[in-house]
Formats: sequence, structure tokens, C-alpha cells
Amino acid sequence: MSSQPSALTGTADYAARIAAELAESVRGIDPAQAEAFAEALDRAANVFTAGAGRSGLMSKALAMRLMHSGSAAHVVGETATPGIGPGDLLVIGSGSGETRTLVPMAEKARELGAEVAVVTLKPDSTLASLASLIVRLPGASKSRENDDYETIQPMGSLFEQTLLLFYDASVLRLMQRRGLDSGRMYGKHANLE
Repeated sequence: MSSQPSALTGTADYAARIAAELAESVRGIDPAQAEAFAEALDRAANVFTAGAGRSGLMSKALAMRLMHSGSAAHVVGETATPGIGPGDLLVIGSGSGETRTLVPMAEKARELGAEVAVVTLKPDSTLASLASLIVRLPGASKSRENDDYETIQPMGSLFEQTLLLFYDASVLRLMQRRGLDSGRMYGKHANLE
């Protein structure tokens, strides 16, 4: 269900439409799933984030903010990423829940005793079946098959943007749980820039 963007007349119009789509999308996030996700982030000894393509970029953004909030956070695939094990959490963002490179990662993490959280459009996907925690985000898939949301945006943009907003909201909830504010977090900001 994709609208043609031709009815809009400029960049500001497109931005307003995207913001409206996001407002609609985030209203559909299940509060219980969101709270369970924040709790999992809070209790994990180490948090590992993964995703492919733009979802992978959102995963890197989550790892960065988790580090700022005092978590031991790592991006899967980086050269300095340690091994995963019991007490750790692997967070995978995948709209389809079928990303072939991510499935073996989830299987290995489970094998090694880590918890797996999957944030996806498809709670009945392969990745979701491997997860101990699933967060279903509303949105539109790249293929537009069986979508409940209409979007003017290409491919998986609505999911990826909703994913970033969900991750940022989860960090805000984590900050609240830990009694952190932006000033205290800034002390962990990169300073070799």
C-alpha cells in the first residue's frame, strides 16, 4: 500500500508527511514489549547490536547511546567486539526477520547462552522464532506484502526510522531507570574527534 509522492510539492512537505507517518507508526508499539526490551537492556552484562543495511546503522546508533548510558555495548562485526555469552544480550533489528546473515548470529548467541531480542515487523519470522524477546514494530516492509501501513517512502525507510525512534526511546527509558541525565552521559562522549 504505497502512495505516490507526486501530490506533495516540496522537501518540507515530504518531511511533514514522513513525520506524520512516524507518529502513526510509533502509536502501534506495544508498551509491554517496549518495557521488556528496556528491562533486558538494563540487566544485560553486555549488549551486542546487529542489523543489515540501514537497520545495521540504527543498531550502531543504539550501541553508541548504550555506551553513553554506561552499558558495555558492542556492534557485531567490529574488530574490537568481544565474545558473547551467558548474561549478555544480542539485539537484532530486521524488518523482514529473515535476513540470512543474521539468522546464524542469533543461533550462535543462543547456543552460547546469551539472550536474543529481535525488533521486527514480522513476529512470525525465522529470527523471531530464535528470540527470547520480540518487539514488533509497526511499519511497511520493503516488499509491501501484507502491510498495514501506507507510506510514501521507499523500501524499508519507515521501519528503519521507527527502529531508530524505538531505540532512542528505549535509551531514554534506560536513563530513567538508571537516574541518568544528558549531562552525565556526555562525560562518555568521544573526545578524540
